[in-house]
Amino acid sequence: MFLYATLKLVHVTAVVLSGAGFVTRYVRTVTEQPPARGWLRAAPHMVDSVLLASALGLAWVGGYRPLEVPWLEAKLVGLVVYIVAGTIALKRGRTACVRTTAFAMALLAYAYIVSVALTKHPHAWLAGGVA
Repeated sequence: MFLYATLKLVHVTAVVLSGAGFVTRYVRTVTEQPPARGWLRAAPHMVDSVLLASALGLAWVGGYRPLEVPWLEAKLVGLVVYIVAGTIALKRGRTACVRTTAFAMALLAYAYIVSVALTKHPHAWLAGGVA
């Protein structure tokens, strides 16, 4: 139980850092600041690696098979949407309107993923309550 609780704390911390880092990178992009260098450039990759490793650890310790648990499957779909929208918002969007729309979609996907995690239900906030 200690291992699961520790992994969950690491995972939740990485989720918060990843979301905050995404918003920070978007603001830097919109305000046309120079590209990040050094640790600032490496930080998102490190945080996302810890996030993935802790997610895999939680699945392993908890005995979950992500593609057999509906709420975990929903989180994975939300993650794909978050990643695609995030790359459009930060790099691939050709216009400010496209980037802003993608940023909003990424934030909605992020909120959905967190809601699914809290409710343990694929309908997320529509399911009502917290598990």
